[in-house]
Amino acid sequence: MDLSINYLGLKLKNPIIAGASNLSTDVKKALELQEAGISAIVYKSLFEEQLNLEAAQMHDDMHEYDDRHAEMINLFPDIKHSGPKAHLMALKELKQALSIPVIASLNCLYKESWDEYAMHLAGTGIDALELNFYSTISDADIEPGTIEDEQVDILKRVIAKVNIPVSVKLSPYYTNPLSFIKKLDGAGASGFVLFNRLFQPDINIWEETLEMPYNLSQEGDSRLSLRYMGLLSGQVKGSLCANTGFLEGSDIVAALLAGADAVQVVSAIYKNGTKNISRMLDEINGWMQKKGYQSVSDFQGKVSKESLKEPHAYKRAQYVDFLMKAKEYTKKYPVN
Repeated sequence: MDLSINYLGLKLKNPIIAGASNLSTDVKKALELQEAGISAIVYKSLFEEQLNLEAAQMHDDMHEYDDRHAEMINLFPDIKHSGPKAHLMALKELKQALSIPVIASLNCLYKESWDEYAMHLAGTGIDALELNFYSTISDADIEPGTIEDEQVDILKRVIAKVNIPVSVKLSPYYTNPLSFIKKLDGAGASGFVLFNRLFQPDINIWEETLEMPYNLSQEGDSRLSLRYMGLLSGQVKGSLCANTGFLEGSDIVAALLAGADAVQVVSAIYKNGTKNISRMLDEINGWMQKKGYQSVSDFQGKVSKESLKEPHAYKRAQYVDFLMKAKEYTKKYPVN
């Protein structure tokens, strides 16, 4: 079967991409993923605040950059430690070691920092850049439009500074994600990764402290992404990449049927190792063989809203239909 796809203008041998994680920092592990059949790797995200924390205490860092403004000549060297340089060197080493595309991931604190860090990342020879728009809002006076306008502006500035495809990774927590994605698409985004798996704090009631549990994706976590793949397929110029909760080959098939161009996986590798990629690819091949499909393009988007042409596809009517069949459901799955 021909599993090749086009993502961000890159020709990939199959739709499975290793998402940003610590797995990519180990060249040996990355080579194992490549051998197992992964089509591309997103390198561990460069978080600006992490670099700041490594440089000094958070209090000192925040005051040091209080006066940042767009007219500053150079932002990058101001962090006086090996953090960014080490990240860039490791990224360049990974790119040189692999034959598959390498995508960098970037998450900044300050709007003035995005394009400068983006240029340094692009200088390592990467094939594409992923902007991770993950921000926690703690000020009730900030209007949703302000947040969106700022992120659209960041995207435009980064695109103007680099000569590689730029995608955007988003959380689902926008007032209207579809509207915002349309804005980003119009601003020139090469693709969209939906959705970011956010790490939320927990509280240890005995120690009375915040904790950060490391929660891997579970079965069913992919459904929100599937919905938006189906809604956006054929509606945007940029590529669509499903993310979060894709653990089996059947999950990948479902994403492609909804209209995704590619799928990012992380938990599937952490849970079952690099060999799991080969198994997932075998499952996709087996399904295509049974269905009589020769290539991904034969069935991609077949269950998207655009292709179904049904008035109630991907709408609230599905939820209402489920409620109407509640008795039937409880008979099948009785509650003890």
